[in-house]
Amino acid sequence: MFKSLAVPEFLAKIDQIKCIKCKRCIQNCGWSVYAWGGDKVLIDTFKCVKCLRCYHYCPEEAITIEDNPVKYRSNANWGFYNIRNIKRQAETGGIPLTGMGSDMPYPVLFDSLLIDACQVTNPSIDPLREPMELRTYLGKKPAKLEFENGPDGKPKLKTKMPPQIKLEAPFIFAPMSYGSISLNAQKTIAIAAKELGIVMNTGEGGLHEDIYPYRSNIIVQVASGRFGVNPDYLNAGVAVEIKIGQGAKPGIGGHLPGEKIPLDIAKTRMIPVGTDAISPAPQHDIYSIEDLRQLIFAIKEATNYTKPVSVKIAAVHNVAAIASGIVRAGADIVYIDGFRGGTGAAPSIIRDHLGIPIEHALAAVDERLRQEGIRNEASIIAAGGIRSCADAAKAIALGADAVALATSALITMGCTVCGKCYTGNCSWGITTQRPELTVRLDPEVYAERLINLIHAWSHELKEILGALGVNAIESLRGSRERLRGIGLDSQTLDILGVKPVGR
Repeated sequence: MFKSLAVPEFLAKIDQIKCIKCKRCIQNCGWSVYAWGGDKVLIDTFKCVKCLRCYHYCPEEAITIEDNPVKYRSNANWGFYNIRNIKRQAETGGIPLTGMGSDMPYPVLFDSLLIDACQVTNPSIDPLREPMELRTYLGKKPAKLEFENGPDGKPKLKTKMPPQIKLEAPFIFAPMSYGSISLNAQKTIAIAAKELGIVMNTGEGGLHEDIYPYRSNIIVQVASGRFGVNPDYLNAGVAVEIKIGQGAKPGIGGHLPGEKIPLDIAKTRMIPVGTDAISPAPQHDIYSIEDLRQLIFAIKEATNYTKPVSVKIAAVHNVAAIASGIVRAGADIVYIDGFRGGTGAAPSIIRDHLGIPIEHALAAVDERLRQEGIRNEASIIAAGGIRSCADAAKAIALGADAVALATSALITMGCTVCGKCYTGNCSWGITTQRPELTVRLDPEVYAERLINLIHAWSHELKEILGALGVNAIESLRGSRERLRGIGLDSQTLDILGVKPVGR
């Protein structure tokens, strides 16, 4: 029998003295790590991905999952993943796949940015006793406002406002398609979005009929595969997003295997059951800014000019020029996805080595649009590795109108960022379509946790605003003067438009 020379990354162990042979580990593992051997639980440690489902559900705490100490000898140049991938590719001839965002040890610029605070002459504000405004509107803003006197003699707005998305806080839930995540995971996000007064994005998998009741809190996406796209779908949400690129895999398309296309997903995506759902790298009617403009206005026509149109792009080296063209093409929102953005499936070589960080891209786009005098023409959403309220506040100070959350939202549902989403074996019922696994995710229960997370981040954001001596999120937006860089070189500071600490 052929035995792989690629050693396992993790070791699952059971304390046989503590084990009561209840077999819960066998029942809970989606990866078939455990099996019953007649008198004890057998372990196939090669299959373990350290999702920790077995650990959490073992009633006797008899299970431990450890990093494999028997990897390969230490080598500063040839790391474990380099050697393992070479061995696997030599055995299979395939491309190693992965999920989630890049786990490479690149510097995280958010961690090298500090937020300024007020002291005496500009005193801080107590957010517990004074109102703080987090409400945010996404969409094109007029260059100026005109007023006229109403019938009662009071002034009223004369300027006709373009369509806007109202958010009670500057957060949205990022695109995650039905297929890449389970229906229960999408329901969880939809319930939370409605309760919070923010929005979720369908991703490119169409809109399942069970999610239609939440349409007032949904952005629908038009991606290269055009799955599930029709006039009813375009009018089902509060906005439409054209997906050009994704931070985790800029320049390439997607692939949902046929074995993950059961009846419900086939119906929603409008493709035959068991057929591979392949998203081409480009949208085949977009090969220029002029082509993009045609699609933007075709969507506006289809929605009777009542909904903002967003364009999602990956953060790449010329992102500022691309964003400028997108805004001039008529987009109301530019969604920028940094290279740490998550994914359901991508070649690891693409995820870990293509694209640029959201911090660089965001600052460059905001500055370019300001220089060209068109910053008011579109809102900016920043995505790709937003891990905390601090990251969100810094992204807003760099120029974002709102930030998008995906991985952090999945973590509230039990995700441990194991990176194996593409296999469809998620033991937590999040990135799988296996009925026995998806049933584990109760939308009502986990929506409450997601609501708690956004409430907590909103409270933290108010505390930050109070420390800055301002009472509205609008005052922080694009205010890079309130940031300082620590340990960053002068070139990076110049790109970010941020001063060093002490200045």
